[in-house]
Amino acid sequence: MDRFLKRYFLPYLWITLASAIYALGFCWCYDPNQIGFGGITGVGQILNHLFPVLPIGGVVIALNIPLFLLGWRFLGGHLLVSSLYAMFLSSAFIDLIHLLVVFEPMDPLLACIFGGVFMGGSLGMVFLQGATTGGTDLIARLLKLRLAWLPMGKLLLVIDLVVIVAVALAFRSLYSALYGVVALYISSLVMDGVLYGLDNAKVAYIISDAHQQITDAIIHDIDRGVTVLQGQGAYSGAEKKVLLVAFKQRQIVALKRAVKEIDPAAFLIVCEAHEVLGDGFREYKQNDI
Repeated sequence: MDRFLKRYFLPYLWITLASAIYALGFCWCYDPNQIGFGGITGVGQILNHLFPVLPIGGVVIALNIPLFLLGWRFLGGHLLVSSLYAMFLSSAFIDLIHLLVVFEPMDPLLACIFGGVFMGGSLGMVFLQGATTGGTDLIARLLKLRLAWLPMGKLLLVIDLVVIVAVALAFRSLYSALYGVVALYISSLVMDGVLYGLDNAKVAYIISDAHQQITDAIIHDIDRGVTVLQGQGAYSGAEKKVLLVAFKQRQIVALKRAVKEIDPAAFLIVCEAHEVLGDGFREYKQNDI
């Protein structure tokens, strides 16, 4: 029973919640303000504007059929079934909300901010369950197979820009595209935050003659592992110990303080780490993105 809950019930419950948030964000923030929206939903937005009789959700479902056939071949059956569920549900929620509620236009900047948060957060939740909402989300998931080093949010950002320009042309409004770009950027940041964690990891390289004292302080006081690398000064030729440390964003102050208190002359380099997998960080999962 526990296995059934973890493998099927909880993921589909999260997808259902995320689909509802996705639809609410679109109907409340994007559609009444004519803000350019990327993806197949953006194409549905264009067709609904040109031909009001066509429901946005229905257009999305029709346009997704060939993409899902492609996804079946390259991504497998599980992702296809869960993605079909997410796509149908989010599309149905959009049409249902349109029937039940008529949202008034709001300040476009507020619509961009909250719309971006709703859409990015909901898409991140769907991706975490191994699914997509179809459309350009599915295209991005397919591209991820070849471009594994690119974050999902950035992939979607590039793909959806093309559709946003088309939406702006349909509405004959430059502001529609400009606000759409702002909303899309916010959405990509929120999505990557949901997928890869808000507490971004960093990597530090430390070169110091007091390397052993610094190592002890990092291990015992900051509770982070240290890898000792062999280095050599190019000018002096002297052998050096280089400490490699992966740590959380919130630990950066403690790390710098510990290093500089032990050796004020220590050479410290701090770099952004897109993703760290392993003990003390996120664990790898099958079909990880």
